[in-house]
Amino acid sequence: MRILVIEDEKKIAEFLRRGLKEERYIVDVADDGEEGHFLATTQEYDLVVLDLMLPKIDGISLCRKLREEKMTTPILMLTVKDTVKDKVIGLNSGADDYLTKPFAFEELLARIRALLRKRESQAPTKLQVGDLVLDLLGHKVTRSGKEILLTAKEYALLEYLMRNEGIVVTRTMISEHVWDIHFDAFTNVIDVYMHYIRDKIDRGYEKKLIHTVRGSGYCLKK
Repeated sequence: MRILVIEDEKKIAEFLRRGLKEERYIVDVADDGEEGHFLATTQEYDLVVLDLMLPKIDGISLCRKLREEKMTTPILMLTVKDTVKDKVIGLNSGADDYLTKPFAFEELLARIRALLRKRESQAPTKLQVGDLVLDLLGHKVTRSGKEILLTAKEYALLEYLMRNEGIVVTRTMISEHVWDIHFDAFTNVIDVYMHYIRDKIDRGYEKKLIHTVRGSGYCLKK
């Protein structure tokens, strides 16, 4: 899943980026409200972590603006302001949750997971293509009942392919959904990772699931 962190304090932003990446999230960071608005409206995110005190566009104004523009992505607001009035203003602006600084990373993570569970409550907990099964809750992958061990990036790449079963996904599409905004799409990293997961998913099986579409990209299908 992909998270946008809009935070102007560099130490906090880097702390959040590093911690969330360790939890297998893809993380983009914006350090002011204008950049945050641009990323939130041009990229697809599963959740936004939004600081209240931001340059250019403050967090309350940005939250209202995103909701007025019909963005439904969950927003977790961060702030040093802890009065009931401040929390009410934040929630009334369109935020889904409100966390006061300083905070424990464990609490932030729990709130993020709760918001994502709420959003995904109607979504399937497993993806399946043929005998390949990906457990979204347990982060477990099996084929014909045999568990396949994947790195965090391999798992994210496979999940994206399975969510787009039967669709040809280009390298650009993969880079936008599996890597962060600083990824150089002109490197061969995507091809290398495709080789890794193909070796783990298809090697030893007569029926191959991952296919290269020459000149276009990749497709996972039965």
